This record gives sequence, C-alpha cells and structure tokens, in this order.
Amino acid sequence: MELTLDITVAKEYKSRAQQVRVLTEHWVRNQIYCPNCGYINMDKYPNNQPAVDFFCSSCGEDYELKSKQNSVGVKVVDGAYRTMIERLQSADNPNLFLLSYDLINYEVLSFFVVPKHFFVPGMIEKRKPLAPTARRAGWVGCNIALQSLPSSGKIFFVNNRKVEPKEAVLSLWRKTLFLRQEKDVDARGWTLDVMKCVEQLGKPHFTLDEVYEFESVLARKHPDNRHVRDKIRQQLQVLRDKGYLEFVSRGNYRLA
Repeated sequence: MELTLDITVAKEYKSRAQQVRVLTEHWVRNQIYCPNCGYINMDKYPNNQPAVDFFCSSCGEDYELKSKQNSVGVKVVDGAYRTMIERLQSADNPNLFLLSYDLINYEVLSFFVVPKHFFVPGMIEKRKPLAPTARRAGWVGCNIALQSLPSSGKIFFVNNRKVEPKEAVLSLWRKTLFLRQEKDVDARGWTLDVMKCVEQLGKPHFTLDEVYEFESVLARKHPDNRHVRDKIRQQLQVLRDKGYLEFVSRGNYRLA
C-alpha cells in the first residue's frame, strides 16, 4: 500500500479544501480494499451524494469518508443531528472511513474504518443551534464521539504510518459482524457499552465482579434501566454466545 498522496490530481484546484478532498478520495479509491469482502478497489459515488462517498461493487457495502490534518482526534464533525439520528435507525447507514494526513509531506498518517454496526445514538453529540444571524439560523449539527467506541470499533488499515496486514483487517471486521444481527439500536448500545467496560479493564481474563464496578457508569448512560447488574450479565452472555468472550468458570471470563 502506497501512503503518499498524488499531488498531481489536485493541481487544477485552488481551494485547499477542494485539494484535500480530491487528494484523499483519489488515495482511497486507488489504495483501499473493502474490509467486508476484501475486494481490491473502492468505487466512487458522484460528488454531493448525501452522506456516502464510496461503495464496494462486489458486496454492496457503503462508506463515508472523513479526513483531517495531522490527527483524527476524539470527535468528528458531521452533518445535521436529526438526519444522523434517523440514519442510525436505517440499514442504509454507511460505514465510516477516517483518514489523517500530513500536508507537508503529502502522506497518509492513519486510516481506519468504523463499521456501521458500532453507530448508536449515545455516540452522537448534538451541537448548539446556529445563531439567529447565521444563514441557516437554528440549524443543529452533530459530532461523532469516537472516545465512546470500543477499540474493536476502529479497524486500522494504516496506524501511525504502519500498514496493517490485510488478513488482520478482514479478521477484525468479521469478529464484530454479529452486532448487525441486533436491529434494536438501544439493545446494541448496551452491548457496545459492556464491550467498552470489558476493554477498560485492560486484561484478557476478568471477573463478573470487576465488570460490576462499572454499574454506576452504565446507570448514568441508561437512566431508564433499574436492573443494571442483570443487564450486565445478559450482555456478557450475548458476547459469550457470539464468540467475543469465553466463559471460563462461574463469574470468570476471558477475551476470545
């Protein structure tokens, strides 16, 4: 995989934003394969297609591309809040490509995908409405809060200029596809939150009591649920049944 951006494709553009768009889209189209099926090229939708940029002609997966200079950071600016929330309820919601670049050396620094099954309302932050004096007065945008994602929700193709093996990328994608089976977005949100708690323990073997330590955190995220411990046990069982975790003995688990 070549990490250098081809500056010749953007020479006719004077706007820096347009140059970056053309450079990054050209790189993705020519260097990135579909993480769902491994097909070697992305196809580009026509410009100004709402909320989607690329598709795989082999398996039909859709992808939206967001690019940022130097570092993606922990939040990604997106479009209208209401539109985003509506998209999360739809099977048409695209996967998200995130690319960081260095415009001094015209080089890709990192590139990863967030599979669409990791998107739940809890990771979408509502921004303040635009001021009454703004052209779109009252319009409400949103941010995507990446810090709420489990690490398995960020699948790197390129990490700090290091290209990851293709088979590793495809394997990590397949590992969490079970989340798509849960069509209820709120239920999927519970699964993702428990995955994040397990990840924060930072070890391959853990106990049920250790996950219970996140009870207050989960209660704040899900204020309508009065049986948080029951829900934790339920979600650990879901993750075990899907092969994400292994049950070792009563109250003891390990990451698969």
